[in-house]
Amino acid sequence: MKSTRFFAILFSIILAGSLAQAAQLSGTVTNKTTGKPASGDVVVLVEPMTGMTEVARTTVDSSGHYSINRPSNAPALIKVTHQGAEYFADAPQTGTVPEVSVYDVAAKVDGVFIEADVMELEAVNGQLHILERYFVHNTSNPPRTQWSAKSFEVVLPEEAVIELAQGQRPKAGALPTTLKLEPNGAKGHYAFNFPIQPDEGEKDTQFNISYTLPYSSGSFTFHPQESLSAQNVGVLLPKSMSFSAGSGSTFTPLNQDPNIQTFVAKNAVPGKALEFTVSGSGSMPREDQGAGAGGPQAGAQPGGQPGGGIGEPINTPDPLSKYKWWILGGLALVFVAAAAFLLRKPAGAAGVPVATTPGTGPIASSSTAAYSPSSHHATPAGKNGSLLAALKEELFALESDKLTGAVTPAEYAETKAALEVVLRRALKKG
Repeated sequence: MKSTRFFAILFSIILAGSLAQAAQLSGTVTNKTTGKPASGDVVVLVEPMTGMTEVARTTVDSSGHYSINRPSNAPALIKVTHQGAEYFADAPQTGTVPEVSVYDVAAKVDGVFIEADVMELEAVNGQLHILERYFVHNTSNPPRTQWSAKSFEVVLPEEAVIELAQGQRPKAGALPTTLKLEPNGAKGHYAFNFPIQPDEGEKDTQFNISYTLPYSSGSFTFHPQESLSAQNVGVLLPKSMSFSAGSGSTFTPLNQDPNIQTFVAKNAVPGKALEFTVSGSGSMPREDQGAGAGGPQAGAQPGGQPGGGIGEPINTPDPLSKYKWWILGGLALVFVAAAAFLLRKPAGAAGVPVATTPGTGPIASSSTAAYSPSSHHATPAGKNGSLLAALKEELFALESDKLTGAVTPAEYAETKAALEVVLRRALKKG
């Protein structure tokens, strides 16, 4: 009898704890193409730490409002689907979700163009490593989203081995989403199945591709082609490498930085290939990326986000200056950004310096992330909040150690698995 009563009490405590974690969120969804409520759109609550698992679902009513239950306090996002395209907003622990703006969809939209296609190259151990980033604007009026299975098309060298492809929406705080590049006809032609949403202020859609090329000969000729009008095509490479423009292609050197070479071609025409050849070997400088306190994104950002910057500003009319230091974060920055998305650090927590990339909000600096135990004892959430913050800091520090080679792959896998188990338990306990 006593045993039965004990288990009944225990069950009640567990049930009460579960219910205490649940909360109701509410928000509105507006179709900015028509200026009307986006009635009938599907709203889903997803948890990024568990692979974007759906945990709740509802629809927008005729007045544009919705309410949805949040079953736990794990990091979550609100996802709204409108005409097949997806739009996201951060889900607070309780209360009101920021308004979600959606747009009508078309396969092709007027006012979509490339502001810059920037290629960062380095040659190490008989391979060329390329990180290519496209900054794509959508200035359509009325605003519409360009989206289809071939929303954005790219042409890579036929020999390219793709390591990573990402898309990033033009929303404050958005981080890159890993994507699969789909073959698109001839060899080397690919397409992103990712929406190009209307610009939000100065924030545009960004596409990132990292790939390698064989380089045993110590020389390679590129023939970049743009699928849209491109205002700038930039090439960045170490000082130890050589660059030469091909026949009929005009690249202007911009020599404002002592450690890198920058070449820019203006007003590239869709379908018409440019040409340039690189030779020699060398790595892009990364040691000083966290040293500058200024940088093009340092200090308070236009959207209110704090910034740390990843380099010193270049106060020149260089058309790529506003991208340069962000690009030089290299592939390490891509992976740290993914970690930051999964382990969103509470605003204002001490211990991890942050760097800001255009349109991404604060993310951990790959060269400076560190755990500071003294920073966790005064958090408002008390003991559980301190533990949760400490675990997040440890995971960021582990990602940093992996990127800098401070831990072996086996140590990284073992430590991360253990930390993730404890983190999930801490999240469940709130």
